[in-house]
Amino acid sequence: MTTYQTVNPATGEKGREFPTLNEAEVADVLTRSQSGYEAWRHTTLEERAEMLATTAALYEKRADELARIISTEMGKPITEALAEVEISTAIFQWYAVNGIGLLDEESLDVAGADESVVHKRPIGPLLGVMPWNFPYYQVARFAAPNLMLGNTILLKHASSCPQSASVIEEIFQQAGLPRDAYINIFASTDQVADIIADSRVQGVSLTGSEKAGASVAETAGRNLKKVVLELGGSDPFIVLDSDDMAATVSSATKGRLSNTGQACNGAKRFIVLADVYDDFVAKLVASFEAITPGDPLDAETVLGPLSSQTALDDLLKQVDTAVTDGATVLTGGKKIDGPGAFIEPTLLTDVTPDMAAYSEELFGPVAVVYKVASADEAVTLANSSAFGLSGSVWSADLERARDIADQLDVGMAFVNEHGTTLPGLPFGGVKRSGFGRELGSWGMDEFVNKKLVRVSAA
Repeated sequence: MTTYQTVNPATGEKGREFPTLNEAEVADVLTRSQSGYEAWRHTTLEERAEMLATTAALYEKRADELARIISTEMGKPITEALAEVEISTAIFQWYAVNGIGLLDEESLDVAGADESVVHKRPIGPLLGVMPWNFPYYQVARFAAPNLMLGNTILLKHASSCPQSASVIEEIFQQAGLPRDAYINIFASTDQVADIIADSRVQGVSLTGSEKAGASVAETAGRNLKKVVLELGGSDPFIVLDSDDMAATVSSATKGRLSNTGQACNGAKRFIVLADVYDDFVAKLVASFEAITPGDPLDAETVLGPLSSQTALDDLLKQVDTAVTDGATVLTGGKKIDGPGAFIEPTLLTDVTPDMAAYSEELFGPVAVVYKVASADEAVTLANSSAFGLSGSVWSADLERARDIADQLDVGMAFVNEHGTTLPGLPFGGVKRSGFGRELGSWGMDEFVNKKLVRVSAA
């Protein structure tokens, strides 16, 4: 059975445990969510926008408290935790300001009728299955557009983040959202499958692993439910040239080590042209070695622990397997002595297609560096991954970089930046990184009834 409990990954100290729903409680939340939908769908757009604006204000007001919760729950450095609260606040505010306009009706060519209009209408209760790595941001980008639309939400958060899950629900209610419009559920995996199968639930959004995504998609498909999946990534960071290699390396370091390397869209594969390879690698090794993981509650810490001891053990096993298979460790690769799930920032090279490290996602502060002879070879290597979340190209020649970025088989391509997320930009991938989009107008268009109303004279 799933256990919802906080465990501080920096110390191993266990915190409060939260009870999992029993079967009667599962039935109750399904009934409540449907009842909540019948009321929430009839509220005005202005009321929904006001609720989201109030939610944003509460996130801003409680930022220090919210940041501290996730720093102790999953180890995010406090400055990054504050940044996560800030982007979550911005998402709620963006939909509060723009949501009404995104739901405008669309008039079509009448083609023989008096009127043909498409209305955007809600579809009903939705299930969100969210991960631990961005406890507030992931929920915001799913919940904000769908609450604005008039859907209701059952939210199953990661078992390691029950405290942040609870405070999200608390803030929504404090902001004036009816109790049954957003319900936090501490559900087991089996219960999630039952909830998806229930006729009242109209769709499911999951951010997580390939395994979890495949399981949810299978259950949803069997029950004819709409699905949005944001899964893993192995993002390429392609360096063609640089007018300022120190700045490029700084961006590379941040792109790999942010959130202790535990981001689906982190820069995981550095693909570098031969004529700048040695300079890039020398500076990147120095940059990694200058960083010492530390207490996530210390404002000076830039690299915290992994989210759990299990996550650390899995990553160390991946590194050890890569080395056994012939990979070279340029720096790092070892657990840091003492309490907590800490690992040295790690760089690998000499990784070949026959190794697991070539195709697996390395979810932590570990990157692989490749040398290539040409931009065409860089594109081929970048696209050889089964993942397709995002990627970036770095060059002083913007036209050349833009052309290379356009050749990447990803959902999001960047030039001279990596992993940028803003409320108005679409977020999502292709291939085994999932399907569907969140944020912006695209996030509003996933779980919606685009209802045609056509009127003809009698």
